Formats: sequence, C-alpha cells, structure tokens
Amino acid sequence: MVKKPKTKSKPSGSNQHAPRIAIAIMAAGKGTRLKSKHPKVLHEIGGKPILAHVIATAQKVVPAEDIFVIIGHEAERVREAVARTSVNFVLQAAQRGTGHALMVAREALFGSGNGKKSKYDQVIVLSGDAPLITSETIRKLSAFHTAQKATMALLTADLDDPYGYGRVIRKGGRVDVEAIVEEKSATPQQKNIREINSGFYAFDAPALYEHIDRLSTENAHGEYYLTDMAGVFHRARKKVVAFKTSDAVEVLGSNTRTEMMVLDARLRLAKCRELLEQGVTIFYPHTCVIDSDVEVAADTVIEPFVQLLGSTKIGADCRIRSYSVIGNSVIGDGVTVKPGTIMEDSRVGKGAVLGPYSHLRPGSDVGEGAHVGNFVETKKIKLGKGSKANHLSYLGDAEIGEGVNIGAGTITCNYDGVNKHKTVIEDGVFIGSDSTLVAPVRIGRGAYVAAASCITEDVPADALALGRARQSVKEGWARAKREAQKEKRG
Repeated sequence: MVKKPKTKSKPSGSNQHAPRIAIAIMAAGKGTRLKSKHPKVLHEIGGKPILAHVIATAQKVVPAEDIFVIIGHEAERVREAVARTSVNFVLQAAQRGTGHALMVAREALFGSGNGKKSKYDQVIVLSGDAPLITSETIRKLSAFHTAQKATMALLTADLDDPYGYGRVIRKGGRVDVEAIVEEKSATPQQKNIREINSGFYAFDAPALYEHIDRLSTENAHGEYYLTDMAGVFHRARKKVVAFKTSDAVEVLGSNTRTEMMVLDARLRLAKCRELLEQGVTIFYPHTCVIDSDVEVAADTVIEPFVQLLGSTKIGADCRIRSYSVIGNSVIGDGVTVKPGTIMEDSRVGKGAVLGPYSHLRPGSDVGEGAHVGNFVETKKIKLGKGSKANHLSYLGDAEIGEGVNIGAGTITCNYDGVNKHKTVIEDGVFIGSDSTLVAPVRIGRGAYVAAASCITEDVPADALALGRARQSVKEGWARAKREAQKEKRG
C-alpha cells in the first residue's frame, strides 16, 4: 500500500481543508475561593486532577503537540502532575488575567511575527477548571467558527440561575454577538437573560494576535480580560458569534469545593452508567466510588460501597464485594474479592479468591486460583498458582511457588532493621501454622515446616523442618502449686 502524502491545511474559512488548530488551556490561576495552598487545577475529581480531565478531552480533538497549557501559580507542580500527557507548557509568570495569558502564549500559538505566517489558523481556548467539557462540543465550536467565517466564537449555555456570569447579548436573536455584559454592569432587563458566556472560545489566530494588544486594564482588578476581545473585534468590525451548547453542565467550573464535589458526583455517576452499558452490574451505583480511568469487563458484579481507584483493570465474571478498596491494580477473570479487601498496585490471576479483609500492598502478584484470606497481608510477593494463605499471616518480600499451603499465623521476617531480605518457598511446600521464616531463607520443593517453628536456615527439598523446643510435661506441678499457695495464706 502506498501512503498518501500529507496535504498542507489552509487558514480558517477555507472550504478545502480543515484549519490548523491549537488548543490553549487556562491553568495559571490560584483559585482563592477554594481556600487551599494547592493549585486549583490539581484538586482531584473523578480520581485525577481537574486539569488532567481537560487535557484528556483536548487530546481527542488535536494531538498533544498542539495543546498548550498556560501555567502560573505553582507552575512546576502543575507541569509535573501532567507531564506524562506530553503537552506543551507556557509560563504566565505574573497572572494578569485571561487576556494576558494569551499574550504570553503569542510565540507558541502565533510565532514571533515579523511578517511570518501564523503557526495556527484557529486557537481554541478551554478552562483548566471545567472538566466536564466534551470533545464533541469542542469540535462543534471549532466547526461553527469555521463555517461562520468568524473572528471569535463564544461557547454559551442557558442556566436556570445565571447570577454571576456574563450575559450574552445577541443581535436580534441571530448568531452574531453584540456584547457580553458582566453581572455588575447588567441592567435589570439584561439580568433576565439566561444565556451566559462560558469562557470557552474559538479565535482566528492571526486576527487574535493582530488585535490582542488593544485590550485594556481599565477595570476593577487591573487585568486583561479575554472576554473584552468581543468588544475589541466589534469595534474593528470583525465577526463575533455565539454557539450554544445543549448541555449547560459541561461548561461548569470548579470555583468552590462545593462545586467540585457536584462535578465529582456527576463524573462518577456517568462512569457507572458507562460500565452498566458495557455489561457490568453495579448495585447501588451512588454508593460506589469508581475513578474515570477504571476498566471493568462484562458480567462482573460490583456490590455497594466498593471503591475502584486509579487505573484499575478488572476482568470478566468477577465479583467485587462490599467495602473493598482497589487501587491501580489488575484483576483477571473470575476473581472473587470478598468484603473489606484492600489492594494497591497489585496483580491477581484468574479464578483467585481474596478476603475477607485481606490487605495486598504494592508489588503483590497473586497467581491463578490462589487464595489470600482473612487478615492476610502481602507486600512485594509472588504467590504461585493454586497456593493458599487463608488466615492471619504476613507475607513480605517473598517468592512462593505453586500448590503451597501457608498456615495461619505465618510470618516472613523480611526486615533486619536495616535491609529487606527475601524468602523463597518452592512448589508444593506445606508451612505449618504460626511459623516464623527468618529471611534470607529458602524452603525446598515439597518440604514441610512443622507448626510453631522458627526457621533460620534453608530447608532442603522433601525435608521436615522443626524449629521449636521439645515439649516438657511435669506431672502434678499445678496441683502442688495450688496447695503451696493455700498453706501460705493459712
């Protein structure tokens, strides 16, 4: 097959080719109303930073190389938190408003000028604190801007309670925008308008940077407002239009913790609906906490009050019972997770049974058909196929083979106060209850360790190891003691 050569796209308004699009994400603000020392966009909803949701949506529209995140407050923390997305970053060292943010992004989005052609035909501006925006709406806004041959397109929405938002004044009800009036400047009649400016825009890039320096700081906060570009373009006789989303929820921001929790609830309920449509049974979805990046295969049952966190992946035909918390783990098909099991950064093979009240710490790898039972804690271990540790044990830094039985109360003593050491238990071993295995130590294939043994040396294959004192019985000792105590009191 011969690959077709790539064609160069033409500027916005061309009917032959799609415009070259950049997405700028506003993420420089502090978010003072959150009353937090942490950057606003790094607060988490749906299991990951708010900004990460916006970036993920933007990446469905354009490649990461065409996404520019404008950062300012705690810039390095923000950069580090989403560095894996491979997007670009623009530093707004002094936060002087949304208009100023695009001024400092001039080089990235437009170029240095000097007669050179713009890097992009269209710049779409998204808010880094509005995580429910959809890729479909972004595409529609972009297409509307192009079809209208507009200089600026606003994304708007109808709100039941528009208080605090800028109202959109259209020209005679048409797509053209006459003005955006802020709440404090609106007349009583204008305050009755329910259509608000969302803060999402599409701009003709050359026109934006031809006119952006006309923005003024003559306002209460002394900042450059991107909203004012509508007025700048209107005075320059450029076309400004409005595109209304059918779902007002997707433009809502996270200005307060209450607003964040409302958005979090919406995201999680939407995730549950998505899984239900994919064949997963979720009893009482409102009680479950399921993060946005979780994957669950069909015919798995999730009981009430389960938490599935991070990038957890669960196979088909599993049952995750109530009060289990599973984070960043991979679970195979047909696994049963009994109530109260805690699991983090672990892997579980198909048909395994966990819990109740097991604790799988990071690095635990449970094999096919294995059992990890009541109050068993594991950390950085490999438990082989069909092996069982059913009761009250700690297994850390251990490699355990297939078909091994770990008796109740067994401990791998992996830490000497300075270093961690490894325990190796080969296939078919039987470890008696209340055994203490002092690492580094190896138990050979098919060996037995007698109950209550303290094992400090390697055990050969097929051997029996006893590491306890011989029992001594003194006949009549208790009776004699009781008689002696009577004489003493009398």
